[in-house]
Amino acid sequence: MRLWHNEGPERANDLPMEIADWRKKIDAIDRELVRLLNERARCVVEIGEIKRANSLPIQQTSREQEVLKNVLDSNQGPLQNEQLRRVFQQIVEEAKGLERRLLEKEKSEPKS
Repeated sequence: MRLWHNEGPERANDLPMEIADWRKKIDAIDRELVRLLNERARCVVEIGEIKRANSLPIQQTSREQEVLKNVLDSNQGPLQNEQLRRVFQQIVEEAKGLERRLLEKEKSEPKS
């Protein structure tokens, strides 16, 4: 049973994909997700530097709400909105943690 209407479960020779084929595809997607999450984290680091330089708070609730709205507005399934909300709430929490750790590290380093 297919839950969405994107790519069909067929290889170039029109034979159905097997579980191993799907798992390879998932593995490739997971690697791409890791790459994208790290790219996002690099953006978070840059934003954290700007916030630090301008004495802005790490947490900005309106931006977090905007991120979640953007995610949910772009959702075409098969994941439900609540599932994506939980995933992105965790991503946002980890981003704030990254900003905090960088700020604490900077505070603990001796000034030259």
